[in-house]
Amino acid sequence: MTSTDTHDQTEDSGPDGYAAARLRLLTEKARSGPPRRSALAGLTDEWLAGLFAAGAPGTRGISLVAVGGYGRAELSPRSDLDLLLLHDGSAPETVTKLADRLWYPVWDLGLALDHSVRTPAEARKTAGEDLKVQLGLLDARHVAGDLGLTTALRTTVLADWRNQAPKRLPALRELCEERAERMGELQYLLEPDLKEARGGLRDATALRAVAASWLADAPREGLAEARGRLLDVRDALHLSTGRATDRLALQEQDQVAAELGLLDADALLRQVYEAARVIAYAGDVTWREVGRVLRSRSVRPRLRAMLGGGKPAPERSPLAEGVVEQDGEVVLARAARPDRDPVLPLRAAAAAAQAGLPLNLHAVRRMAAGARALPSPWPAEARQQLLTLLGSGRPTVDVWEAMEAEGLISLLLPDWDRVRCRPQRNAVHLWTVDRHLIETAVRASAFTRRVSRPDLLLIAALLHDIGKGWPGDHSVAGEVIARDVAVRIGFDADDVTVVATLVRHHLLLVETATRRDLDDPATVRAVAEAVGSQSALELLHALTEADALATGPAAWSSWRASLVADLVKRVSAVLAGQAPPDLEAATPTAQHERLALEAVATGAPVLSLRAQTEPPAEPSDDPEPLGVELIVAVPDQPGVLPAVAGVLAMHRLTVRTAELRALDLPDGVDGSVLLLDWRVAAEYGSLPQAARLRADLVRALDGSLDISGRLAERDAAYPRRRGVVAPPPRVTVAPAASRHATVFEVRAQDAPGLLFRIGRALEDAGVGVRSAHASTLGANAVDAFYVTGPEGLPLPGEEAVAVARTLEETLRA
Repeated sequence: MTSTDTHDQTEDSGPDGYAAARLRLLTEKARSGPPRRSALAGLTDEWLAGLFAAGAPGTRGISLVAVGGYGRAELSPRSDLDLLLLHDGSAPETVTKLADRLWYPVWDLGLALDHSVRTPAEARKTAGEDLKVQLGLLDARHVAGDLGLTTALRTTVLADWRNQAPKRLPALRELCEERAERMGELQYLLEPDLKEARGGLRDATALRAVAASWLADAPREGLAEARGRLLDVRDALHLSTGRATDRLALQEQDQVAAELGLLDADALLRQVYEAARVIAYAGDVTWREVGRVLRSRSVRPRLRAMLGGGKPAPERSPLAEGVVEQDGEVVLARAARPDRDPVLPLRAAAAAAQAGLPLNLHAVRRMAAGARALPSPWPAEARQQLLTLLGSGRPTVDVWEAMEAEGLISLLLPDWDRVRCRPQRNAVHLWTVDRHLIETAVRASAFTRRVSRPDLLLIAALLHDIGKGWPGDHSVAGEVIARDVAVRIGFDADDVTVVATLVRHHLLLVETATRRDLDDPATVRAVAEAVGSQSALELLHALTEADALATGPAAWSSWRASLVADLVKRVSAVLAGQAPPDLEAATPTAQHERLALEAVATGAPVLSLRAQTEPPAEPSDDPEPLGVELIVAVPDQPGVLPAVAGVLAMHRLTVRTAELRALDLPDGVDGSVLLLDWRVAAEYGSLPQAARLRADLVRALDGSLDISGRLAERDAAYPRRRGVVAPPPRVTVAPAASRHATVFEVRAQDAPGLLFRIGRALEDAGVGVRSAHASTLGANAVDAFYVTGPEGLPLPGEEAVAVARTLEETLRA
């Protein structure tokens, strides 16, 4: 359909004609992206111009002006129409009638409208008082009426913006920073706001405003393409949802990806992250330049007065060979030759991170243009500079991002491209894979004083998840990549083996500590065999903590730290030649023994409920709460695990960690007791009274309390909410995890009553639970159950698989 055809239809048919032409345009697959946005703006212009002409034929002193995104002729399918009815004040009644003839047809079609009616003086005054209004007017575009009136307003607004830039730009920067703090960073969010998050469309508009001030300009390379990509994604989001939304929700990402012809939601997010990274980096560079210009403007008049005129030469302070500081940035020395000095990029990056200064954009681009690949193995200086960069703490992040933006990281580490901007679809993770690796190195830099080989710790931190860019188990793939990278960097054979071991087993300690019975000798021996040496164990302990801290707040706590430290202590003893204690020889604490004896004497469950805190690793006024410790001693009988778990679920207590084991009683005391040592937290309000918990537990054990029915009634009372569809639960048999029991590992979406359902299913299967170890990581529960058959022995292989399959089917139901 030609523009003439569109004009005829919209003019002849009025609003209905415009609506039909608009619908045809939006469903036209051949035209998308910038052409469709521009065509939609043109179509809307013609329709509004027709409405304007019909309402004010031949009138001078009135014009219709598009502002904001519509002013830039960038209309997404569900974009607002931002309109200003500009008039010279000579015919107020005509303006009022015209406004009604313009606004009501827009509303009748269900289009969102942001409108105002002002004289040029009023528009200028409002812009001076409201920064957002002024930004919108910078993109003012004439639609209909008196062109001279629109042109005069544009000229005046631009002149005001440039004159007021020294005061307005700091306010704009503050606005951007406040929005980033509130909305997060687009390049890392699983459900990002394409417009408001840092690196989104609002920031791209802010960069246009900076350029319009003539005070500074953003780096242009790739910026228009990045902005266009985000607009394309927003178009697809509007079309697939039928709503005016900028939030790319998880449940809509596959449909948006299909609309754009992409493979899947991960491919979509990678493109969004890449675009956001370009815009965010351009913003960092631009705002630094704005700050530099404003500082120089405030200093120069005083210097000129002191020196009698002239422009003072900038001060340059040496930082390293070929690297100097100038105006608060790291730049190259005049004699530096990137084409002849392959270590220069790493030397400059290390110097910048050590000094806590940003790398100058032109310096990075000059190095990228002349950089050559390092020989293999790297020179010793290159390896040392990389380690210095990684060990510099928080400043490493900005320096690394500057290097990455210009392709220098991919030149140094070709495997990096596989993880660059790769999303992690796990709510526990705050970052993309590549940023998580740098965050882990930052965290590890704080632990370099507690390990004997900080260099190996930093390299392992950088590479521990590098296998996530490849199919299969990322630890297995990562081991191969890490070995190759370590050789290329220049480590010797023994060090390469250590780095590969750390990457292969970087999850070993935390998974074992939270999912296995540490009193089982097989558990400790397996870890000792995998680690191999005391020095590797020391490094793995530090890497485990750094990795968890870099993942997010849900991945690490004092409780997890204490479990890992206990495991490390036991493994260290084995590596030193000491045999782990036999499983049956584990001795109870005095409190455990007291509760057990009381349970035997009364023939009923006994429990203790008390809050727990632990002093933090560093001095603090507020110790970190570890939740509430619940200890239950019960005479050995069937159904203990589901009974306790069900009662806790009824009382809205969330189980953070759970351990269950049979307890040996002192000589001369008959009977057997099960001990449950759990950490729980109240979902709402305060904790229930211990006496009430005990009473309900007694009823649950004697069968007079219908836990299933009570939980089902509570679930039915709450409406189902739309949310992310969780992956199905999975139950596996852990091979060779214990000589004393069969170990089932359950992974499922955490939910109230989950532990109750698992315990009941195991009881129905006729197996005894020897010990249980429950842990939650974000929305995921990862529980391990040590079970035995009626004779107290591990289950035969086929029977174990059958029980696992039955348990999995029960949880899926």
